[in-house]
Amino acid sequence: MVSKDHELSQRRQCALLQLSRSTLYYRPKGESAENLRFMEIIDKQFLETPWYGSRHMARHMKRRGHKCGRHRVRRLMRLMRLVPIYQEPNTSKKHPAHKIYPYLLKGLAITRPNQVWCADITYIRMERGFLYLVAIMDWYSRKVLAWRLSNTLEADFCVAALKEALATYGPPEIFNIDQGSQFTSSDWIDELKEAKVTISMDGKGRWIDNRMIERLWRSLKYECVYLRAFETGSQAREGIGRWLAYYNAERPHSTYGILTPDEVHASKTEPMKMAA
Repeated sequence: MVSKDHELSQRRQCALLQLSRSTLYYRPKGESAENLRFMEIIDKQFLETPWYGSRHMARHMKRRGHKCGRHRVRRLMRLMRLVPIYQEPNTSKKHPAHKIYPYLLKGLAITRPNQVWCADITYIRMERGFLYLVAIMDWYSRKVLAWRLSNTLEADFCVAALKEALATYGPPEIFNIDQGSQFTSSDWIDELKEAKVTISMDGKGRWIDNRMIERLWRSLKYECVYLRAFETGSQAREGIGRWLAYYNAERPHSTYGILTPDEVHASKTEPMKMAA
């Protein structure tokens, strides 16, 4: 039987590693090697053609000689949280008992850091499985404020990232999220309410509001994930953490010319104004 002292030690270790407890005890997901290979192909193609639904993706797979029919493609895309941009931007299934909040960003000029935050979850391939990555981003500066890895889609790893971002940077005025169950859960909503943050949720046809983090995912995968074969959660955490630190501090963002997200976030000036 595991002692309480051992349990507390493991919790502290998880906090230090920025990993959920489930990731500390990472085990490959229960998918065949063939399915994992198909998931990698689908993920790469989706970055190039984010309007592909399961029908188009199945045709793409068939044209390239892969025996992966539409039903399998649909299941794998759902597992990877891939939703084509012409559909409602519901990157994970809505929970029927969770409250949906109105969309508040229409016509809003976003002119400063910590005015609006956003969050998203993406699939991260591993050598023999996969993980999920959540990132919280400042809309104005494009700075990644916090992130976590997990091998499940439970809300706890998202809430852990949210708590870190709030503790480090203070609350934003508005937090805009999609209607996925992780972001409508009581744990997530309670954290925002306690911090007195106004909640905004994407509505139908607002897939464009996720474009900043989608660009982040594309850069992360091409510049980091696809170049390495992570075997363990700790390897993934180290590699992704190194790249995100580079993205924030050293990689100039195209929106701001030669300025990095860190520099824009820390700046008292207004390099530009954006309308939602």
